[in-house]
Amino acid sequence: MKLKIYRLPILAVALLATIFSCSEDYLEVDPSGQFLSGNYYANQTEAFAGLVAEYDFMRKNSGGFENMVTMMNAGSDDHYAGGGNSTDGAGIQSFSNYTLNAIEMPSSFWSDYYKGIFRANMMILKLPDVPMDETLKARYMAESKALRAYYHFNLVRLFKNIPLFTAPVDPAETYNVVQSTPEEVYAQIEIDLLDAISGLPTTLNSDELGRFTKGAAQAVLGKVYLEQGKKAEAAAQFAAVNGTPGATSPYGYKLLANFNDLWQIDNKFNTESILEVTHTNLSLAGWGNAYNDDAEGNMVSTMVGPRGFVDLDVNDNVPAYSSGWSFNPIIPELYDLLKNDPRFEATVLDLKALSEQGKIQYSPGYQDTGYFLNKFAPTVAEEHTGAGDMWLNHRQNSYVIRLADTYLLEAEALNGTGTRAQALLDAVRARVGLPSIPVSMDNVLAERRLELAGEGHRWFDLRRNGKLQAKLASRGFVSGKHEIFPIPYKELENTKLVQNPNY
Repeated sequence: MKLKIYRLPILAVALLATIFSCSEDYLEVDPSGQFLSGNYYANQTEAFAGLVAEYDFMRKNSGGFENMVTMMNAGSDDHYAGGGNSTDGAGIQSFSNYTLNAIEMPSSFWSDYYKGIFRANMMILKLPDVPMDETLKARYMAESKALRAYYHFNLVRLFKNIPLFTAPVDPAETYNVVQSTPEEVYAQIEIDLLDAISGLPTTLNSDELGRFTKGAAQAVLGKVYLEQGKKAEAAAQFAAVNGTPGATSPYGYKLLANFNDLWQIDNKFNTESILEVTHTNLSLAGWGNAYNDDAEGNMVSTMVGPRGFVDLDVNDNVPAYSSGWSFNPIIPELYDLLKNDPRFEATVLDLKALSEQGKIQYSPGYQDTGYFLNKFAPTVAEEHTGAGDMWLNHRQNSYVIRLADTYLLEAEALNGTGTRAQALLDAVRARVGLPSIPVSMDNVLAERRLELAGEGHRWFDLRRNGKLQAKLASRGFVSGKHEIFPIPYKELENTKLVQNPNY
């Protein structure tokens, strides 16, 4: 049995060896969510190991070739798919040019989140009978409900028409499962998050980083409300998370003084981080792990890095960038919007200019613009040199939610009007030295585009505000179809699931 080193720093390698050496086959479950009986979790140690396994699919944000960040970037108006050629990753390419179909839809965007839901449901089912500290038991239950809600949320906002699982499903019933209405799914997500908030801690110890807190669950709930158009409810949740704009919130969140510090690899779990995915460069992942949940590194770094980078002048202070696959090249329109913005250098790696100056060389990939995503660009200094493949073992964490995000989401929930919305927008701009501008929905969305560029939020921002058709019609976007993904074909076979409209 191979050893899996989990990304949360709260588990020691020795504990994983003893727990998962006998249980990994159990934890690697069918995405449909089959029920496995037995006496697991027999004690607090096993329950803790199960909890860690639940968190594994948070890594879908930036881990594996099929990750949320590069996929959602590719379909937005800020990036192309890129890569090596027009067939390099059929799913990401066809989402970018809006030819995506059920055959090419990467099934992991469906199956990975259902694996996480299955694990959460097993914990929720078994935990009441585990002989362990009751305070910890209540916390594990809260975390499991938060994770179940988060995984269902990503599924419903990607596919809309999905099955809702609140308990493990017996194998005999797997193929009789039907889809719930989106309203039913969202109602359960809200119930789970509200239950979780009451049982989650406000802060974390240093050996617990990466786990859900009360503030993180409230931020997710705010996004859930906003996605449904429940703006007043969303604003209330975000206000509790944000506190006074520009100051330290009641949960201890505060904007970093320097925007660039957000992208320093060792500046993990900083005061701006609300929900963060942990990556490690210590896994043994090789090429066989690139498309599944065994790879523990940040794959966004590999995917967005330039191909064949060569520094021609070692004295010009150009960082030595590591080799990458040239996905998510930045579209000139975004480059032009950012070029006079203080966030430009942290966001855009302008190899076009450096190449024209004779300072570097690189090998242009598919849809090359010369502009790369610097927030995740890999450097030689951070290259992994141990066991496992270097490309699969970048250790940069990724933000699922950070404070500038929730500031601007609250301003959006307030319809871009009023004193508080103005203060939230001003705080984000003041952090990078920009002057105040009148708050409005257009200005809030424009600020989100620049502040959160390349972090996987732009496509959802456009959809939430009814702007996908206007922005992406030239790429092939069809209203009434492309607002959601097709359900992967193999998930439909021999089931009662119904494909999404127009696919």
